[in-house]
Amino acid sequence: MPVTKTYHIKTILVIFMMSAFITILNQTLLFTAFPDIMKTFSINNSTVQWLTTAYMLVNGIWIPVTAFLISRFTTRQLTLFALGAFTLGTLLSALSITFSMLLISRLIQAIGAGIIIPLMQVVMFTIVPKSQHGTVMGIIGLTTGFAPLIGPTIAGFIISKLSWRFLFWLVLPIGIGLIIAATFQMQNVGTPNSKNKIDYNSVIYSTLGFGLLLYGTGSLNQNMQLGIFSIIIGGIFIVIFIHRELQLSKPMLDFHVFRNRQFSLSLILVVLSFITLIGPQAVIPTLIQSEMHYTALTSAFVLLPGALASGLTSLIAGSLYDHVGGKILGIIGSLIVSVSMLPFLFLTAHTSLIMMAVCLVLKMIGNSLVMTPLTTEALNVLPVKLLDHGTAMVNTFRQVGGSIGTGVLVIIQSFFSTYSQFIGVRTFFASIILIGLIRFVIALMLKPSEHVS
Repeated sequence: MPVTKTYHIKTILVIFMMSAFITILNQTLLFTAFPDIMKTFSINNSTVQWLTTAYMLVNGIWIPVTAFLISRFTTRQLTLFALGAFTLGTLLSALSITFSMLLISRLIQAIGAGIIIPLMQVVMFTIVPKSQHGTVMGIIGLTTGFAPLIGPTIAGFIISKLSWRFLFWLVLPIGIGLIIAATFQMQNVGTPNSKNKIDYNSVIYSTLGFGLLLYGTGSLNQNMQLGIFSIIIGGIFIVIFIHRELQLSKPMLDFHVFRNRQFSLSLILVVLSFITLIGPQAVIPTLIQSEMHYTALTSAFVLLPGALASGLTSLIAGSLYDHVGGKILGIIGSLIVSVSMLPFLFLTAHTSLIMMAVCLVLKMIGNSLVMTPLTTEALNVLPVKLLDHGTAMVNTFRQVGGSIGTGVLVIIQSFFSTYSQFIGVRTFFASIILIGLIRFVIALMLKPSEHVS
C-alpha cells in the first residue's frame, strides 16, 4: 500500500457505520414482529424463530471466510457485494408471499451482514493511527452495540402503527443510499492478491463445524438431545478444521493468532462480555410479560435506557482505552456487571421495573467498558499481516461463543424453573454474576496495553 495515499477516513467510517447499523439492527428487529408474522403465514412459534436462528447461522458460517475475501478482493468490491446482498434480501423480505420466501430472503441478508463488520474493522485499523484505534472502535461500538438493543423497541413502535413489512421497507432506501455512496466514495485499502485461492475443504469443515454448533445451541431448548448431538458433531468438525488450517501455508483462518497470549485473553473477555450482553436481553422481556404481566411495550421501555447507556459508554470507553489501556477498563467493567446484577437474585413478581431498568443501565455500562476496549486490544497486539485473520477470529468466536454461552444459561434457567419461574431466573442472573467474576480474574491476567505502558 503506497504510504502517500490519503484516505477520507470520516467518509469511509460513516459508510461503514451506517452499513453496520442496519445489518446488525436486523438481527433483533423482527423479535417484536414475530406474533404478526405468525398470523400472516399461519405458522407456530418454533417455526418463526428460524427467521433469527437462520440469520445468525449464516452470519456465523460466513464470517470465517471473510479473512480470505479481504485478501482476495478490493474494499469497494466487498463493500458493494455485502450491501448489494443485504439490500436484495431486504427487498425480497418485504415482498415475501410465503414464509419460505421470507426465510430465504433473510439468508441473503445475512450473507451481506456477515462481511460488513470484519471488513470495517480491518479497514479502520489499517488507515487510522494506532494511538486512535480505541476512539475509532468506540465510535464503531456506539453503532454495533446500540443497534441490536434498540431493534425490538423500534419494531414495537412501527408495528403498533404499520405492518411488519414496513420493518424492511424503511431499511430498504438506506441500503440503496449506502450502495450509491460506496460506489462513489469508498476507497480501496491494501493490495488484494487476485491469485489467492480458497481451500474448499476448509470452507466445508468450517461451515459444518460452526453451523452445527450454532444450530445445536439454538435447538437445546426445543430438543436437548438433538442440540447436544449437533454440538458434539460440530465440535469434531471444528477440530478437523483447526488441524487443517495449521497444516496449510496459506490458511483460510490463521489460528496462529492464538500464540499471542494478550490476544487470547482479550478474546475470552470479549466472548464472555457478549454472553452477558445478549443473555439478559433474551430473558427479561419474557419475564416482564409472562410472569409480571406487563405489555411488550413496557418491557421494551425497561430495556431502552440500558441500550442508550451501552452506546454512549462504548463511545467513551474507546477514548479511555487510548489513554489507560484495556486492563484497567476490563477490571472495572467486570466488577460493575457483577455488582449491578446482585438485585436480580431477589426478583419477585412485585420487583420495581425502575430498579430493574437502573440495574440494566449499570450492567450495560460495565459491559461496554469491557467489550469495546478489549476488542481493540485483541486486534492492536497483532501484526498487520494477521489483522484480517484476527478480526475474523474475534467476530466468529464472539458470535459462536456468545450463542453457546447464552444457550447454556437458558438450559440452567429451564432446569431450575421446574421449581419456580423466579428461581430459574434468579439462577440465570447468578450465572451472569459468576461470569462477571471470571472476567475480573482474567482481566487481572492481562498485561498493560503497549501504547500506554
